[in-house]
Amino acid sequence: MLASALITFREGLEAALIVGIVLGYLKKTGHLEQQRRVWWGVLAAAAVSLAAALGLQALGARLEGRAEQLFEGITMLLAAGVLTWMIFWMQTQGRRIQGQLEADVQRAVAGGSGWALFSLAFLAAVREGIETALFLSAAVFASSPVQTLVGGLLGLAVAVAVGWLIFAASLRLDVRGFFWVTGLLLLFVSAGLVAQGVHELQEAAVLPAIIEHVWDTNPVLDEKSALGSILKSLFGYNGNPSLLEVLSYAGYCLVVGLATIRFS
Repeated sequence: MLASALITFREGLEAALIVGIVLGYLKKTGHLEQQRRVWWGVLAAAAVSLAAALGLQALGARLEGRAEQLFEGITMLLAAGVLTWMIFWMQTQGRRIQGQLEADVQRAVAGGSGWALFSLAFLAAVREGIETALFLSAAVFASSPVQTLVGGLLGLAVAVAVGWLIFAASLRLDVRGFFWVTGLLLLFVSAGLVAQGVHELQEAAVLPAIIEHVWDTNPVLDEKSALGSILKSLFGYNGNPSLLEVLSYAGYCLVVGLATIRFS
């Protein structure tokens, strides 16, 4: 639940910041009548994202046995890949995002095309929505659908509330600092997705275990206990991982962590 809450909070606040920048610029330049086109774009993006999430869940529910394990493993690895790209993108582009968006809005308003503003809001929001749908689909495999849904809605609600406060109160948010901290947390979430994806592919006999169980900490902290379940859903905790899972987790943290520090 915590993993889905963190993901939707991060993605939701990013979307809220983008929409807030667009709406704020329209207000500042006296084009309040154009704001409805932005909201239509956001609503359309939400509908597409919801459809994508339902489609992924429907596809996964129809699979069984090895096909299900392959689907879960590939989905987890794909989610980790997109999450990694998002972390790097925000590290490098977060400082310039406001200026770029305001320039895009200015061109759209100057061109007099309502579709340009609609498309700008839609593309900005649908990217976050599709990413969220993919992440939550992967999170379901490490948790229960109810926990994932509750956590996702909670994170989204907090993101909307924080985004509204920033916009309404004209507060300044250290965007670079925010994305650095959440990016660090999501690095470990992504590493967990990589390790769990490897585990599913091992179950499907696609990847070797090398050594089936490197250690067994379940007698001390069972992965099915309350705390173990939280750590599993958040950071991919496994009480008795294979050597390949350990190597994939550690290797991901090392490579992506060093790259993140370099781009900071």
